[in-house]
Amino acid sequence: MIKTTITAVSTAVSLALALSLSGCNSTSSEQNTAQAQQVEQANVLLQEFKGPYQGVPQFDKMNIADLKPALEFGMSEQLAEIDLIANNPEQPTFENTIVALERAGQTLTRVYTYYGIWSANKSSPELRAIRSEMAPKLSAFRSKITQNSKLFERVEQVYKSQEFKSLTPEQQRITWMTYNNFARNGATLKGEAKDRYAQINEQLASLYTKFSSNVLADEENYVVYLNEQQLSGLPTSFIEAAALAAKERGKEGMYAITNSRSSMDPFLTYSTERALREQVWENYYNRGGNGDEFDNNAIIKDILTLRHERVNLLGYENYAQWRLEDRMAKNPTNAMALMNKVWPAATARVKEEVADMQAIADKEGAEITIEPWDYRFYAEKVRKDKYDLDSNEVKQYLQLDKLREAMFYVAGRLFNFEFTAVPAGEVPVFHPDVSVWEVKDKTTGEHVGLWYLDPFARKGKRSGAWATTYRSYTTFDGKTNVLSSNNSNFVKGAEGKPTLISWSDAETYFHEFGHALHFLAADVVYPSSHIGVRDYTEFQSQLLERWLTTDEVISQFLVHQETGEPMPKELVAKIKKSATFNQGFATTEYLASAMMDLLYHSTDPEKIDPAQFEKEQLDKLGMPSELVMRHRSTHFGHVFSGEGYAAGYYGYLWAEVLTSDAAEAFASAPGGFYDDEVSERLVKYLFSVRNAMDPAKAYRLFRGRDADVSALMRDRGFPVKL
Repeated sequence: MIKTTITAVSTAVSLALALSLSGCNSTSSEQNTAQAQQVEQANVLLQEFKGPYQGVPQFDKMNIADLKPALEFGMSEQLAEIDLIANNPEQPTFENTIVALERAGQTLTRVYTYYGIWSANKSSPELRAIRSEMAPKLSAFRSKITQNSKLFERVEQVYKSQEFKSLTPEQQRITWMTYNNFARNGATLKGEAKDRYAQINEQLASLYTKFSSNVLADEENYVVYLNEQQLSGLPTSFIEAAALAAKERGKEGMYAITNSRSSMDPFLTYSTERALREQVWENYYNRGGNGDEFDNNAIIKDILTLRHERVNLLGYENYAQWRLEDRMAKNPTNAMALMNKVWPAATARVKEEVADMQAIADKEGAEITIEPWDYRFYAEKVRKDKYDLDSNEVKQYLQLDKLREAMFYVAGRLFNFEFTAVPAGEVPVFHPDVSVWEVKDKTTGEHVGLWYLDPFARKGKRSGAWATTYRSYTTFDGKTNVLSSNNSNFVKGAEGKPTLISWSDAETYFHEFGHALHFLAADVVYPSSHIGVRDYTEFQSQLLERWLTTDEVISQFLVHQETGEPMPKELVAKIKKSATFNQGFATTEYLASAMMDLLYHSTDPEKIDPAQFEKEQLDKLGMPSELVMRHRSTHFGHVFSGEGYAAGYYGYLWAEVLTSDAAEAFASAPGGFYDDEVSERLVKYLFSVRNAMDPAKAYRLFRGRDADVSALMRDRGFPVKL
């Protein structure tokens, strides 16, 4: 029955699409259908995934020239599908409205897979031009759906129907989410207000694209090249990687410090060249704010103004109020209250950390006052002095490949997953650095999905680390496997040498793998159940970081790059003893960004000049002068290159409260972090349900109660005074 329905809908959509493409109603329906099919067959981005593992993206056949027509075709097809749903003469039901919407847009979803690869991993001037052109068109397309009054009426009728009461919990939740998405995004507006809402979205889409393009331009344009006389203090592994980075940029014989965190951070930690540290620091933290053609200050002002106007149309006082309404925090007051509980302890710890650093600088006769470009350098000296812990020594035990094996081990113990490398060439990849693994259930051998890994930095790839999916698990039209991916920006080791990373980067590696496990462990019926609640989705990945410090991981996988010997117990003890070291810096730089995010979005934009506002608000908060926001406003991509984290960057802290509390559940269990009973609850309530269940309810089922914020304070070594 489902197949028949799909076929009938597909035929009707093909006809409607062909007519729209031809622009002529005199052509026969058979010719129109044939025309639509020819367009689809000629463009690999439109085709269903092919090959093994239920079909995979044809990354080896990607052609940038196909992107724009593929996006346009996909949008037209989905609008035709939407039109059929909205104009269905039958009484609205869950099946013919909500499920039909779940099924719509599959072609465009596939196109987005390729679009995402180009945008995040293979950016180029040509791609940026396409993004600039298509951003407002994609926004207009989305508005046509959310502002389709007939469609919203059908969704509303299902949501308020008697049938709703008989639906499964997951069906009720996705119905509510669908209704809520329409209601909160302009569906209830009329006339000029409705038109203006759509115009604002188009303008914002263009501004987001411009913002991220400006940041990427500064990341590519600002590279510091060193000669051999400027390498003092830098570890051999970093020097080798910097030489390779310079060679890749046509500067063989020199050493490149790229404008990325994975290059900046170790340079500021180890280089004894203070003037160069300042230059590298300035390059990194001034991205998007250099007063040139790539400056983002005016764009930030425009974004804030348009967001404010848009939520005013919906009756909200400010953007933060609108954004947090359906999040765990519920409102800006609750989110800010949590941060205000932690801020005093964090800044007090910064003062202690700076005092320790200044004492060492004075003892060495440096004749300086600690500045932001000195923080990492002298923090490392304090680490050695207080804990006899050398970060470079630790790094010798953090080999990228071995850490990957450690992640597989943890996934096997907690999730019963087994990872097997897919032979090169069997699955298409978009770059030679990308490798693929098949994921199976260890007990049954059942295929779960694939995991793609793209670990290294390169030109055209956005900074940071992230996880994504090319296909998610659902069962409403038969089981689909998962195609998950992790992407990082580690500086590749010299040829024949392992890639060594810092302890912080190792935590990030585990963190992003936590997102991948969240995708792979999913057990939901519908695509919408994968839409995350932003102040909850970071929780699962943050929690997985805790397994890096388990004895099982340390003893088996943290082995010396040359000798192969496990990390000595003495060094392990030092690492664990120093677990709360530098938490003042880490917590304060994060909180400054999160609090500024909320302040930006709860203040009248008329009163905001971004550069001045950032300084004034941080001064009011008592921001220590020795460090800055983790993401200064002009390169705060989480908030200004899209809306995923806008007024929601606090969510990392909200998730960390859950993380610390959940970690204590494992720590107190008989089997510790590998306890079978707690692990079972972890998978059942925190990973597999995705967003098919209210996050607060899911956490209570796991823990037996709500999370306790005091666990976070204990984790960071802060006084528990709440």
